Amino acid sequence: MKMQGSVALVTGANRGLGQALVAELLQAGAAKVYAAARDEKKLSVRDRRVVPLALDITKPESIAAAARTANDVTLLLNNAGVLTAYNVLTASQADLDADFRTNVYGTLNVIKAFIPVLEGSGANGAATIVNVLSLLSLASMPALGGYAASKAAAYSITLALRAELKAKRIDVLVALPGPTDTDMVKHLPIPKTSPGDTAKGIVAGIARGDEEIFPDPRAQQLGALWNESHKEYERAFASF
Repeated sequence: MKMQGSVALVTGANRGLGQALVAELLQAGAAKVYAAARDEKKLSVRDRRVVPLALDITKPESIAAAARTANDVTLLLNNAGVLTAYNVLTASQADLDADFRTNVYGTLNVIKAFIPVLEGSGANGAATIVNVLSLLSLASMPALGGYAASKAAAYSITLALRAELKAKRIDVLVALPGPTDTDMVKHLPIPKTSPGDTAKGIVAGIARGDEEIFPDPRAQQLGALWNESHKEYERAFASF
């Protein structure tokens, strides 16, 4: 995708990776970036090209309002997500529901609301959806089994959308980063990539049109393993 002059929307843009994605898109030449968050007052706006946007992806009325406002989007980055459910045997039904409500249904509902907008820009061959997921979309880790299940479901939906939206000239990509140093995983004692570096890798992958974007060194290493052997990839995560 041509980044120069694009109009992007980033969900979950108030901190961490979302905030870094906004900055990297501007660096790449985006003409406008809608920075979306549940509370737009928490958004830090330092560039005239950034438009704060209130968006709670778990609320249909909020999604519909955002689609009416951001009606010129050519690039949709679904970054908003939660981590509530850990081990699948001990996670409560409420925790599992919370992860699926945001990571799966919320993301899908945003996409459905923005398809008419993107279809219009897709007539010029410029429309792209990027679902920002996780390496855990491709294999589960027992300690994060509930969260991984929601990301796996989101990845499966991504594949379905990729085939279905091709006729509408909308490209569907997925970013599969390794652990990124954000509030979501700050308590996990594992090596992490900075949000800025992860965002840089994601935006570079979008520009190349990579269907699966492995944006950081850890992701690239494990992505190569996944391409070689899905079973070995599964085993690499099973011990955690």
